[in-house]
Amino acid sequence: MSRTNFDTLLEAGCHFGHLKRKWNPAMAPYIFMEKNGIHIIDLHKTVVKIDEAAEALKNIAKSGRKILFVATKKQAKPVIAEKATSINMPYVIERWPGGMLTNFATIRKAVKKMANIDKLTADGTYANLSKREALQISRQRAKLEKNLGSVADLTRLPAALFVVDVLKEQIAVREANRLGIPVFAIVDTNSNPDNVDFVIPANDDANKSIEVILDACCEAIAEGLEERKAERVDAEAAGEEKAEKAVSARVEEEEEAEEEEANAEA
Repeated sequence: MSRTNFDTLLEAGCHFGHLKRKWNPAMAPYIFMEKNGIHIIDLHKTVVKIDEAAEALKNIAKSGRKILFVATKKQAKPVIAEKATSINMPYVIERWPGGMLTNFATIRKAVKKMANIDKLTADGTYANLSKREALQISRQRAKLEKNLGSVADLTRLPAALFVVDVLKEQIAVREANRLGIPVFAIVDTNSNPDNVDFVIPANDDANKSIEVILDACCEAIAEGLEERKAERVDAEAAGEEKAEKAVSARVEEEEEAEEEEANAEA
């Protein structure tokens, strides 16, 4: 069963593309028609593409790897922050830090710097600083938190990128392509889908459109996380059962050995 349907996407305005004069010809396979100078996206294809993306995202989450969500456009920021936080995934909603992926080690150093400031503040090391120095450090900490706070738990490169508006986030997409990291993206009629591994053709400007697609994808990710958790519990239970059987077998062997020894003495 599909994770969404034509009517839900239609109601959310997912079908509205851009003006015909702004279109990218590479999006032609996903365009249903033109109406009043605006391209209309084929939502039947969108439904299929959401299912494909959701299944792939579910498998990534089930494997225990992270998916980095990226959306710096105003209308997408709150949706991305809410949905990514709900499934404990990292996200970027402020300016994309150049080299976030291709120079990941440097980004990790900045995150560690933020953690060190917190540590030194907590143990009172900064208490003896002048007001000016303390203010500078405080501002530096606030800047780091704003730009990198949402990726503080990302200790290694993400397994995938989920992007809203590949045109706006082209630097992020380019970095992912360079490293071979799969890109999932909501792609509008004015964008190039060629650099995206899992294209979701839809309106990437309307808040409702972004939200309904993210709901379906994040639900799949949540399922993957639950399945991973269940498998780990089953594996632990199986391990305990195996250990118990091993102990029982050892006890039986010792009892048999003692019985044989007693019979030999008799």
